[in-house]
Amino acid sequence: QVQLVESGGGLVQAGDSLRLACAASGRTFSSTGMAWFRQALGKEREFVAAIRWRGGATDYADSVKGRFTISGDNAKNTVDLQMNSLKPEDTAVYYCAATRIYGLYDPARGGAYANWGQGTQVTVSS
Repeated sequence: QVQLVESGGGLVQAGDSLRLACAASGRTFSSTGMAWFRQALGKEREFVAAIRWRGGATDYADSVKGRFTISGDNAKNTVDLQMNSLKPEDTAVYYCAATRIYGLYDPARGGAYANWGQGTQVTVSS
């Protein structure tokens, strides 16, 4: 069974940086892309960033552009999220996800991803 495991969350102050990591484990796993989503308390899950292995294209939510950077290794089935200049509104549980869709898909749509991690809490104090 494929598992995605996130790590790197924690409590930081506004303006600090944090790096999240996600690794896939289990039986032979392959994906065409991976992404990060987040869900703040009392709010709906929202897209943060995505990377497609073919061509290395990346996508970001407007709220994190210029502050967050997604990177990954297709061969190792890992994806990272470097978060800089963190703000209190970035506080949320962060989830990584993986897709096996080969054709066109909306990277910001949660339904495009078949595998999800359990999440890691990021708390940014003001």
